[in-house]
Amino acid sequence: MNITITRNPNPATPPTDNFGFGTTFTPHMFVMDYNEGQWHDPRIVAYGPISLDPAAKVLHYGQEIFEGMKAYKSGADGSVHMFRPDRNIARFNRSCERMCMPKIDPDLFMQALNQLIDLDRAWVPQSPNALYIRPTMISTQVGLGVKASTDYIFFIIIGPVGSYFKGGINPLKLKVEEKYVRSAPGGTGSAKTGGNYAASLLPIQLAQAEGYDNIIWLDAVEKKYVEEMGAMNIMFVYEDKVVTAPAVDTILHGVTRASVGALLGDFGIEWVEEHPAIAQIIKDAHSGKLKEVFACGTAAVVTPVGVIHYQGADHTIADGKEGPLTSKLRNALTGIHAGGSDLHPEWVFKVPEQG
Repeated sequence: MNITITRNPNPATPPTDNFGFGTTFTPHMFVMDYNEGQWHDPRIVAYGPISLDPAAKVLHYGQEIFEGMKAYKSGADGSVHMFRPDRNIARFNRSCERMCMPKIDPDLFMQALNQLIDLDRAWVPQSPNALYIRPTMISTQVGLGVKASTDYIFFIIIGPVGSYFKGGINPLKLKVEEKYVRSAPGGTGSAKTGGNYAASLLPIQLAQAEGYDNIIWLDAVEKKYVEEMGAMNIMFVYEDKVVTAPAVDTILHGVTRASVGALLGDFGIEWVEEHPAIAQIIKDAHSGKLKEVFACGTAAVVTPVGVIHYQGADHTIADGKEGPLTSKLRNALTGIHAGGSDLHPEWVFKVPEQG
């Protein structure tokens, strides 16, 4: 399908700094509609509100999915590239399957990304800042009744971002969530759907009110095993291995998570996917066996963890500062993002200039 482009007649000027995260957007967005069993009318238009009927199913039953991706400006030649968009597209379509929504043709998805980013490429900041990309699908059929919608809107919005956490790369203070759970086996934990994040809002808010940056989720069945953080994956560094929960149906299959796993292999470090018991993690932190802990995700990249709160007490990881492997992994990823690394050139997808 051909994508039509209607330029914004009054585009804003790109900011030069103080991007924040997720509050500034470019002048254009991509939109496409689904009804009568097919996608149609793919278009790039001026960024603006989407009109919805009050009875649209997304407002009542939460049939919605999204992705989080980034594009970067190369420090070498000023070109713009995306980081592993093929992985995000594949995950988006897996979310479609779980949430009973129509898939997007990967070639059309990539075409939409390339054309939208190219049109607003002046908004892509210099690395380590980035252009955040938010593809989203919502159900729009009008009518109440719990069943899958027949109508959908797929849209992509983009905007420049800085660090996800206000403290930048300073070590995080995390609280283990011992009451609430994110996802149970057989649920929607592996789909990137809004309901999973809505479930995290209260426990994160409560933790932040106590001075913590975010939370660590435990499994829903026994509440003994670490699954992930509030909105990203978490890894535990030992002398000879790095441990993280396996990508099962209760955990989001993170693109950065998989990339870190590949880099660990490059560095000759064993990557172990098993369910870490939180009690053992705390014991290993006190004995010194646990060397580092870090969070990883598209938004946060790789961010150190300095303190974990569990069962009424704070437990410091090593010296509470960023460890050498965390730093090495972040530098490796940001080097790839900046376009100046020889590592994994297959992860970098250059955005062609349309002319």
